[in-house]
Amino acid sequence: MNTLQHFLGIKGLQKELLLKILNTANSFITDDGKAFKSVPLFKDRTIVNLFFEPSTRTRSSFEVAANHLGAHVLNFDTDTSSIKKDESLVDTFKNLEAMHLNLFVIRHSIAGTAELLAQHASPHVSIINAGDGCNEHPTQAMLDVLTIMQHKASFSKLRIAIVGDILHSRVARSQIYALTTLNVAELRIIAPRKLLPTDIDLERLGVKIYHNLSSGLVDVDVIIVLRMQEERNSDNSLPSKAEFYSEYGITNDRLKIAKPDVIVMHPGPMNRGVEIDSEVADGPHSVILKQTTNGVAIRMAIMSLLGNKGE
Repeated sequence: MNTLQHFLGIKGLQKELLLKILNTANSFITDDGKAFKSVPLFKDRTIVNLFFEPSTRTRSSFEVAANHLGAHVLNFDTDTSSIKKDESLVDTFKNLEAMHLNLFVIRHSIAGTAELLAQHASPHVSIINAGDGCNEHPTQAMLDVLTIMQHKASFSKLRIAIVGDILHSRVARSQIYALTTLNVAELRIIAPRKLLPTDIDLERLGVKIYHNLSSGLVDVDVIIVLRMQEERNSDNSLPSKAEFYSEYGITNDRLKIAKPDVIVMHPGPMNRGVEIDSEVADGPHSVILKQTTNGVAIRMAIMSLLGNKGE
């Protein structure tokens, strides 16, 4: 499969496609790993960042990626849009589409929004999901996987632990789908019972669940730390910050339980002193800034594989 119409989620995608995205992303990184190759695949095209939630890393990363592909970027201002005048989201989208814009990057607080717009999109238009509610954040998962691939030899030999607020995390859902599709040796979820998702059959996917951090970190190669998402805490399921740090915060002492060469990841933004200690976030095991770098390459890769670069 060489092209995509849309990139809405990881669930259901084949391993071969995930590997193609990863390899394409690596091809956009210079040999010294310090820059990105500019390839004018989208020359004279405009890519629309349609973000209905705050974002720094993701939106900026898509913008940088688009620039390296030769595209113009329209950062749509939702605060001053006609949506504030009760225009429907679909109508706003269709009017933008009518301006001969053919690639939309969508972030929204409601799950399924990117899929909804994809259903209304014309054949020449592609949609990328940049995060929809608690559903998925597929480009973040792919940049996380790329970072793991760059630091570890083989997915099939890795023990990976995802720690924290799984219940409210769209990133965690996409990571679970990606890592199980890539056949990691063992994927662990470490979280309080009340912060486990109810919409994913973790047992069927072969995911192991731990409620004790020390037990869950034994001999792991990769630790992915998630923040508590207080803005999605409508069910009051989150513990206090102090309680969470005491039970699940990643510290240097707790890193000693994992493999000596463990890498620590975080999709951001970080809550230092809540889910991760600053000594870990800034320490030798951290690859958090590398994740940010890889976000540009992954988003270049996904855009380059979309089938409709023009009408």
